[in-house]
Amino acid sequence: MTDTPATPEAMLERLKQSVQKSGFTTMLAAQPLKCWAGESEILLELRPELTQHHGFAHGGVIGALADNACAWAAASVAGDVVTSSYTLHFLGPALGERLRAKGRVIRAGKRQITVQADVLAEKGQDSKLVATALATIARVER
Repeated sequence: MTDTPATPEAMLERLKQSVQKSGFTTMLAAQPLKCWAGESEILLELRPELTQHHGFAHGGVIGALADNACAWAAASVAGDVVTSSYTLHFLGPALGERLRAKGRVIRAGKRQITVQADVLAEKGQDSKLVATALATIARVER
């Protein structure tokens, strides 16, 4: 993603195409729902192979969702990006039918974008905040 598309629909379509090129994200089957104006939202159906021995979502899966939510939110304002660093705080066990990650740009500078993401575990209509992340995302200059 070298430039930002002109509409939310075009940005989401570009993101979906990008996801198809990422083996790991494709394996997770994460579904981009929103990616526009510094915000992102991702949904992931929680399957048994994505859990750990207690049946909770594996920490690596939660980290991947938080990372993607941060990077995709940043990409919506900065174009092509990569994660420079992120800190993830687990707040409780991620038990449910699906995970939802929401990213939000806090500040977009010339070279770095600071982004926050929350990961929620959902079951039916109930949701619980299970992790939060703060990331530094770097613009990719070609």
